[in-house]
Amino acid sequence: MWLDETFNLKYPVLQGGMAWVATAEFAAAVSEAGALGQIGSGSMTADMVRDSIRRVRELTDRPFGVNLMLMNPEADAIARVLAEEGVPLVTTGAGSPGKYISMWKEAGSIVIPVVSSLSLAQRMERQGADAVIAEGQEAGGHIGEQTSMVLWPLVADNLSIPMIAAGGIGSPRQIKAAIALGAEGFQLGTLFLSAEECPIHPAYKEAVIKATDTQVSVMGRVGGVPCRVLKNKFCRDYMSLEREGAEKEVLEEMLGGSLRQAVQEGNSEKGAFMMGLVAAGIKEIKPLNQLLADLFEGVDA
Repeated sequence: MWLDETFNLKYPVLQGGMAWVATAEFAAAVSEAGALGQIGSGSMTADMVRDSIRRVRELTDRPFGVNLMLMNPEADAIARVLAEEGVPLVTTGAGSPGKYISMWKEAGSIVIPVVSSLSLAQRMERQGADAVIAEGQEAGGHIGEQTSMVLWPLVADNLSIPMIAAGGIGSPRQIKAAIALGAEGFQLGTLFLSAEECPIHPAYKEAVIKATDTQVSVMGRVGGVPCRVLKNKFCRDYMSLEREGAEKEVLEEMLGGSLRQAVQEGNSEKGAFMMGLVAAGIKEIKPLNQLLADLFEGVDA
């Protein structure tokens, strides 16, 4: 497949750039296991991103990537750091990276934006992206409106660049389905939360493996920023405020630090435990090597 051939990987898998989760150490561990690890720049400063890139290079000589969340106030500075450091892969989310693409490609980076619609995917192709990550709404965290079943073939059939499938992948059968729908690689987030090496709080890991299909929900629809999370106390309180018509500032204040509270503290009262619907099918914590081997058992990819 295009992803493993381009980066010389054992598995055609890209680890999602999850803020607070995708640390330099975890990215390096994923790359060492044969997939492609990513640093999730999230709310990092440009200096923090540079330090993280150099830390990954201390830990592995395998390819890795950095995800730039374009709403980060330091997005411009981080974009320059990515070019200066010549990272092998740059992925982006929460907007259009068009103004940075030529700079990154001149630095030798492969550029793969995350898209949630065909129109954005086509725009990214016109702006010079090497591939796109088509993320269906089954994914954890911030999501669009299209389901993976619809989005993947729509993008694959209408673009000349490769489509990396994301959203709802956690088993060999889902890998096979994505291949049938045109995938040239896969991005996973939720499954990686169940890796032994993943640096999230034990309570977060426990929440992932205990989650049922009805316990993962979407908050933020009222405010136009839908986000898929575990339906815990924090989620229910937030959704209650939305229904009551709370001011945007009140909602934003509640969200502030909520992901960090989940990742580092395991706090269900103040933490947003982001995870995708595929969590319902994850039942155990595994080492990365085993997790990836099991994911491709019986798959000819």
